[in-house]
Amino acid sequence: MGLYPEIEPYDHGMLDVGDGNHVYWETCGNPHGKPALVLHGGPGSGSNPWFRRLFDPEAYRVVLLDQRGCARSTPHASAYETDMSVNTTTHVMADLELLRRHLGIERWLVWGVSWGSVLGLRYAQTHPGVVSELVLTGVATGSAAEVALLTRGLGQYFPDAFERFLDEVPEDERAGNLAAAYNRLIESPDPGTRARAARAWTDWETAIAAAPPRSVPRYEDPVFRMGFARTVTHYWGNDHFLGDGNAEGVVLRDAPLLKGIPGTLVQGSLDPGNLLGIVWRLHHAWPGSELVVIDDVGHNAGAPGTAEALVAATDKYAHVQEDL
Repeated sequence: MGLYPEIEPYDHGMLDVGDGNHVYWETCGNPHGKPALVLHGGPGSGSNPWFRRLFDPEAYRVVLLDQRGCARSTPHASAYETDMSVNTTTHVMADLELLRRHLGIERWLVWGVSWGSVLGLRYAQTHPGVVSELVLTGVATGSAAEVALLTRGLGQYFPDAFERFLDEVPEDERAGNLAAAYNRLIESPDPGTRARAARAWTDWETAIAAAPPRSVPRYEDPVFRMGFARTVTHYWGNDHFLGDGNAEGVVLRDAPLLKGIPGTLVQGSLDPGNLLGIVWRLHHAWPGSELVVIDDVGHNAGAPGTAEALVAATDKYAHVQEDL
């Protein structure tokens, strides 16, 4: 089964979520269909119209949003004066609950990619009564080990790019949390320092892709680049605001709380996060989950094979009826 045809939203709006923030949301598909929430990655990437095509528009009422500080939500994280202290995992989960109630939805399937999978997992663990199923890809859990792998461990695989990545960090901070060090640079009052750090961060993200592209067009947009780098380093430098857990991180620790929530994990075999075995450990700790591994694919929901598996997963859950 390929992707569904392109569709346009039938409704959209800006939701006042407090703290001076307004979150963009849209709904598409069947207004009377099964509700499904789409959680984008990043943090800070923003929603993508392509996500709509992963759902049968006759069966689903698909809800997309731009999380705090990114894309069409306001204020944007690229603006230096934007208060990032009110952009945390707890704040964003509260936004999801406000949006769910605003739209009159009792339960919804939650779809997430990359950071969206971290958010979706924690949302389901802390609000299990409102999540009917989970479909996740580019799976991550937000642990310190994953951040360390992506900011330092992969330097062994990409030594030239890693050397350039380190060059931007003051020497006395290079042995510590590199995401936090970059966040300090991006929060600098000096515009030049902020701009160089944002560029260096996105250059590193491009370099560590399993099949590195020559360039990523959205990273060439200075507004996107700054907002994205600021948001990612804000979360990664603060343990994703998940609180203190054990060595595995709180999401993996609390995987048994997902019992009773069906889920499908679609993972590329070349996703760098696989080096820690996180997705396999999550699958085995989560009763009722299904793991689908796509060969020769990295951290890319749109890759051949991955997209088809995601459509198959949403199709499987499309007509699952709620227990009455």
